[in-house]
Amino acid sequence: MIFQILSCTIIIILLITIAIDLVPLIKDWTLRIHMGRYDDKSLWNKAITNKGSKFLLNVPKIKVTDNTRLVVIDMLKKNYTKSTIQHWQEASLVLGLSEYLKYNDDQEVKKAVVKFLDAKFDSNGQWREKPKYVDGAILAYSIMKIDFIETDKYRKALDYTWEMIKEHIGEDGSVEYRKYMKSYRYVDTIGFICPFLVAYGTKYNKDECVDLAVKQIKEYEQYGMLDEHYIPSHVYKLENKVPLGLYGWGRGLGWFAIGLIDAWGELPQDNQYKLVLEECVKRFAKAAMNFQQDNGSWNWTVTRSECRPDSSATATLGWFLLNASKIDEISKECLNSTDKAISYLMKVTRKNGAVDFSQGDTKDIGVYSMLFNILPFTQGFCMRLINLYVSKR
Repeated sequence: MIFQILSCTIIIILLITIAIDLVPLIKDWTLRIHMGRYDDKSLWNKAITNKGSKFLLNVPKIKVTDNTRLVVIDMLKKNYTKSTIQHWQEASLVLGLSEYLKYNDDQEVKKAVVKFLDAKFDSNGQWREKPKYVDGAILAYSIMKIDFIETDKYRKALDYTWEMIKEHIGEDGSVEYRKYMKSYRYVDTIGFICPFLVAYGTKYNKDECVDLAVKQIKEYEQYGMLDEHYIPSHVYKLENKVPLGLYGWGRGLGWFAIGLIDAWGELPQDNQYKLVLEECVKRFAKAAMNFQQDNGSWNWTVTRSECRPDSSATATLGWFLLNASKIDEISKECLNSTDKAISYLMKVTRKNGAVDFSQGDTKDIGVYSMLFNILPFTQGFCMRLINLYVSKR
């Protein structure tokens, strides 16, 4: 009797383990049937926005590892997902829905955004769970971009975010990715903090915030870029300024792109740094367009045509180039490149509106995911991209 119970228990555990591994694979295969059939930008916008608003209230968990077998072990070890990964997923969705709401009075989407805010902030406008890492700054920035709410309501959370960033300022005066990684400066950090610093500093008259954002960008430009081609390395080491990781990592270009373009966009026209960053925008726009593939995408390694395309890189660089098209000198080329990027993204959108084939989370410096799947971050930037595109057209 005991042996039978034990045998049944083992069988049940094995079946559950196998199901946890197989169900996502079967689900992906099924949902990819008939994908990429969107040929109308308005219908595509509606589909990805509908999916994005659903994601916001139930953000898909982004895996820390690339394991597709015995995933239950990662779950038991609490190594399946991390809140810091979720911050930039949530931020992108809020940014995307905010861009949509600029041009659409959609009460259901507004309700979803308010419900999300109520879950993240208390009645005093403070974080319910305070971010410990700079990843949280992009989420704070996304709150500042919601037009139908009063930003000052969340002033305590915004002030906390600035204080948290200050705690990460290293001995060289630039911002660390993590306090326990003081020797490295990551390209990711530019995307995480610079738009927030400029928006917050401009709104609340804190010049030191704007100064810090520009310093972060300019020092990365000096030490972390491949000179002739103007593409970022993943990281540079502070002491000897040696670049580490990959030159041309697709999402690394994306992080630099959104940090630069949103920071530039937040600056008033008469700000001393406006023209400084505009020159950076022009240089990076020309570099990015040089590595775009014929199908409109950017690969996960942009310098190799043999690599897989990455939807997250394509969405963020598309957003960058659409905004860069405001500069007359490069406007036509940027708009042509944006058109190609949107066409590619429509081709990798599932029938249910989820944009597919984004590279998974990075494991370490120079250690990149080989899984390509759904990423809410990409969904959000697709929404930002298409809504701004339609409004400009």
